[in-house]
Amino acid sequence: MNLSLFAGSPFMKAYGAELARHGLEFASVSSPFASEFPDGTWCGVSTDAAATRARIAQHSATDAATWDRLCAGFPAEAPHLFGLLGAKMKLRALAYFGFKTLRAKSFSGTLDMGQFLLQSPRQWLNQTFESPKVQAMLGAWGMHLDFAPDIAGGALFPYLEGMAAQAFGMVLGKGGSDTIIRALCAAITARGGHIETGQTVTRIVHSGGKASGIVLADGREITARRAVIANVAPRALPKLTGTKTDFDTKMTAFAHAPGTMMIHLALSGLPDWMAGNELKSFAYVHLAPSLDQMARTYQQAKAGLLPDEPIVVVGQPTSVDPSRAPAGKHTLWLQIRMAPGEIKGDAKGEIAAKNWAQAAEPFAQRALDILENYAPGTHAKILGKRIVPPTELEADNPNLVGGDQICGSHHLAQNFLFRPMRGHADGSTPIRNLHLTGAAVWPGAGLGAGSGYLLAQKLTGK
Repeated sequence: MNLSLFAGSPFMKAYGAELARHGLEFASVSSPFASEFPDGTWCGVSTDAAATRARIAQHSATDAATWDRLCAGFPAEAPHLFGLLGAKMKLRALAYFGFKTLRAKSFSGTLDMGQFLLQSPRQWLNQTFESPKVQAMLGAWGMHLDFAPDIAGGALFPYLEGMAAQAFGMVLGKGGSDTIIRALCAAITARGGHIETGQTVTRIVHSGGKASGIVLADGREITARRAVIANVAPRALPKLTGTKTDFDTKMTAFAHAPGTMMIHLALSGLPDWMAGNELKSFAYVHLAPSLDQMARTYQQAKAGLLPDEPIVVVGQPTSVDPSRAPAGKHTLWLQIRMAPGEIKGDAKGEIAAKNWAQAAEPFAQRALDILENYAPGTHAKILGKRIVPPTELEADNPNLVGGDQICGSHHLAQNFLFRPMRGHADGSTPIRNLHLTGAAVWPGAGLGAGSGYLLAQKLTGK
């Protein structure tokens, strides 16, 4: 739902006007995210700096002052952090980035930045804020990128989400996130391009170490003079090439994050949050009460267990964009994090099923009961419900292996120069003219058009 990365991407800066002519529309969000807690209190970040500060001050005056300091320093930090996240993962590009950073921040400042990039969310949040609720409000964002509180390298994401939301708000797609897809398709068609969907690629044609096309399930062969670009999960690539090299072994071993269950609801009205009506205006509401709960949930899912208290991410798109539902009605989606792709048991000891066909309904009910505790009366407002377990997410999109919505863990051993593996962070493969793109390639998940735009620049020599 969150299209902020796309709206602020280099690709959008270059082609935004063209996409707008083809129907791309955004809806601006002034209240991006909040967390509600079991005692009926809450904390949230909005573009109204005074309001955000006041909410944080209710939990800790010291943290409110810290928030002011972080916000004041963000304009100076942002160019370095966003510069790194948008950099080409090549030694020459990284050396230039390092030189610029050293010149701007000095040696000690650069070391401090490096240490920050290696920290876990809990380390940074404990060092920076004293209120467990403020820590939880920000720490929930690490879970979106597979960074549980104690995973090294995850501190960056709670920081960036908090600072960017305060400074810029959030951006949704007007009428739905597919506004991006519709505009891109129209732009490609207008330039003379041809798009086919609903086709299955069975093989990538290559010989002499060079790719020359693809074969479809219906027997057609489509040739490629310039490049074959595969937006697939890494483990799918060897199945298409039929090769068995060290590269293929590492692609097959590419690690995925735990899965997610989605619940889509049609409602007669927005939830009546226990903490008050102001929460109705927020695009995201996290039901993740503490860092300890997040860590426990993550470990349970990694062990193959249905978490006893899953994290529930509630999306309220119609609070921002009423066009997504009939007049007077609303839609709500719930991301249930985390959920095992393969079920080995239930951490709460209530669900006996070991397959998603039977476990989906009771596990979804567990999540809906959590929502009901935070927003009493929501059950009675449900007009329609659609449960999408991890297995169905993968069936709809094979890149979401085990329901992993980010197409691969972003832990340090599989990020930056190592995404998807050392020497191939630019999407290159041992087969000439064959390129990998998508969330499994640097700069990873998030609708920022990053890997595709970097590859396009490489292919066009820009």
